This record gives sequence, C-alpha cells and structure tokens, in this order.
Amino acid sequence: MSNRKEDATYTMGRTQAETDRLIRQSKLYSSLTRRMLKQAGLGRGMKVLDIGSGAGDVAMAAAELVGPEGQVVGVDVNGEILKTARARVRQAGWTHVEFVEGDAGTLELGNDFDALIGRFVLMYLADPTETLSQLSKRLRPGGIVAFHEIGFNPNRLPYAIDTPLADKLVDWTVGVFKQSGARGNLAYRLYGTFVDAGLPEPRLEYTALGGGEPGWPGYQYVADSVQSVLPLLEHFGIATAEEADLATLPERLRADVAATKSAIVLPMTVMAWTRLPEDGG
Repeated sequence: MSNRKEDATYTMGRTQAETDRLIRQSKLYSSLTRRMLKQAGLGRGMKVLDIGSGAGDVAMAAAELVGPEGQVVGVDVNGEILKTARARVRQAGWTHVEFVEGDAGTLELGNDFDALIGRFVLMYLADPTETLSQLSKRLRPGGIVAFHEIGFNPNRLPYAIDTPLADKLVDWTVGVFKQSGARGNLAYRLYGTFVDAGLPEPRLEYTALGGGEPGWPGYQYVADSVQSVLPLLEHFGIATAEEADLATLPERLRADVAATKSAIVLPMTVMAWTRLPEDGG
C-alpha cells in the first residue's frame, strides 16, 4: 500500500472490458464467496470493510448479508471502476453501501468495523501480511477477517489436463503473473499469511470450478481473462493477439474439450477466514 513497497501491476488491466469481465466473473464465483462470508459469520447489522472492491460484487454480497441495518464500505484505488460500483448500488436501491477511492491503509475509515473482507486482491499487494496486520486493527474485538484468493501455481493448476489449448493458456497466464510482480501462488500461502499477520489460525476451503458442456460460461470467462491480460502478454513477449485469436477462443476451447473428452477446470481458489478474540487480546 502507499506507505510500503509499491504494489504489483494489476495484471488484468483497467479497461471497460475488464470491468465487464469482473462482473461476469462474479457470476461464476459469487456462490463460493457468499458461502465463505456466511461461514465466517457475517450477519445482520455488521459494519464491513471490503478492500479491492472493483465493480462492487463482493461489497454487494456482504450488503445482502448485513441488511439495511448494517453498513458496507468498499475501497479501491481505481476511481473509474468505482463509478460502476456506485451505479450498481444505486440501481439496487441500497443506501447502506458506499465506495471510497484510495488506499485502505491510509484512508481515515475508522476503527469500528466488524469484518474485513476481499476477493482476488491480496495477490497484488506489495506486502499482504503487513496489509492484514494493519487493517485488522480497524476491527472491533471479535471481528472477522475473510479473503478469497485465486491461485496460479502451475503445479496445482489442473485445467490443463489433456487439453492442449488450455495448456498453452496456463503457460501464458503463469508467465504474465510472474513478470507482473503479482503473487500468483499466494492463495496457497493464505494460512501462513494470516498467522504471520498476527491473526488467529484461519479455516480454509480449497475449491476449483469446472465444466465442459456446450454453453458453459467458463469458456467465455477464459477468453475474457485472456483479453484482459493481452496487453501484458504482448508487452512481455509471451504471446500475440494473433496467437490468442480472441474471437474464436471460446469455440476453440470447447472443441479442445470435445476432442480430448477432458473437462476444463478453472484455477484453484482458496477461501480463508478467522475471527479476532472477543477480548481484543
């Protein structure tokens, strides 16, 4: 965050297409994130801090759980994407969600939150451990810390099984994350990240989404993701737009599955949550 080493480049870019991708992404992952928030203990009347809010999907999920008597504050350094988040909240008719542009580590947000949450955000921070340590100080005794992260460790990325095109996309994605400075395997280190931040040992859940049937939204999601990272793919000399051929990528992925009879499994995600001691100790 701003008082520490510089955060990694946001690998997916900051375009309208990326905003649209984030919203479609949430349709795939919302049930998992919502389950994590429920298991972590989010409930009616709580005040929640969501960092890396993006287009607002996680904040909106939290808002449903805390109800109108609760409050959700979403923070993101990208002011443009927060315009979309605010518009979506207005459309929903909610008045208990607000979005603030800036660095959650330096903004004056108060120290009376009941929960600190985020999805696919810690991997981009210069020091995730320090971030959790500092932001958890904004929580009341008994406060909740819950994060959902995606993992790009090639040794634990099973969606390349016997599908040559998916294999290639794995190589491209891992290459981009390595060179951008993002922590592509942070998801697998969440346990230690929480503990090193001085938090109680978290509960963990590892989950991977997959599919192969015609019309599976994962095909378009993969193509959207390649579109978002394409500028870095070309910048780092990993692949070209011609090689990606975005217009036909979903159909080629489906053909890959049909030819190999091997479903595509999206990257593993890890959910981690814990609760601070009630006595504040």
